[in-house]
Amino acid sequence: MLRQIIILLAGILCLGYYTCLCIYLKKWNATFSRFWLASGIGFLMLSFLDGKKIVPAVVWWLILAGLGAVAVTFLIIVSAMIPRQEVTCDYLIVLGAQVKGRKITDSLRRRLEKAQFYLVKHKDMKAIVSGGQGKGEEITEAEAMAEYLRFHGIVSERIFLEDQSKTTMQNLKFSAQFLDKEIDSVGILSNNFHLYRACRMAKKLGYQKVLPVAASCHPLLFINYMMREVVAVWKLWICG
Repeated sequence: MLRQIIILLAGILCLGYYTCLCIYLKKWNATFSRFWLASGIGFLMLSFLDGKKIVPAVVWWLILAGLGAVAVTFLIIVSAMIPRQEVTCDYLIVLGAQVKGRKITDSLRRRLEKAQFYLVKHKDMKAIVSGGQGKGEEITEAEAMAEYLRFHGIVSERIFLEDQSKTTMQNLKFSAQFLDKEIDSVGILSNNFHLYRACRMAKKLGYQKVLPVAASCHPLLFINYMMREVVAVWKLWICG
């Protein structure tokens, strides 16, 4: 009975969270949000079937194993968010995020605010703004980021534009043209949930001195982004 109630509550919470995401994002099919709809429906069905005593024991073991794998991956991702040293580096690679037309989105604004903070604090640090042009973007993400930094007082001579990339791996691969991966210390700046995967990719590409630099993300979206990142990390582990 207790198990059935817990599963029922999990289903309600998932559906409630999905509803909150839809209201905030103003669309029902935003990136990964349908995971919560599917999970909510799945938990409600499982609760109903559990009440009928027709769920095999192996199903519960598989669910527990899955939840355990998610929890461990969560902890690994969170560990990369925790600052371990002062951010001092030769180059700061600011990873791109969606631009709506020419407008900076919330996630990208948070990255740029963090970049501005460190660039003002460390006058010798240079920024590489990395991101191409995607659907619905009037300019490249790199151009949008450079405009923001220049508007906030960072001189153009300290900003390098990498405007061809479409993925995180390409961000890091193409940004390497502006630095020496063997010698230069490099800060990888992205939203907190993204840092573990980004830094792992950087090391795979041959960056020798990598420092994670975390920007925050919107509190409501954090769990959604984290769950999406869990899947992305699993893909990275399996496929390389």
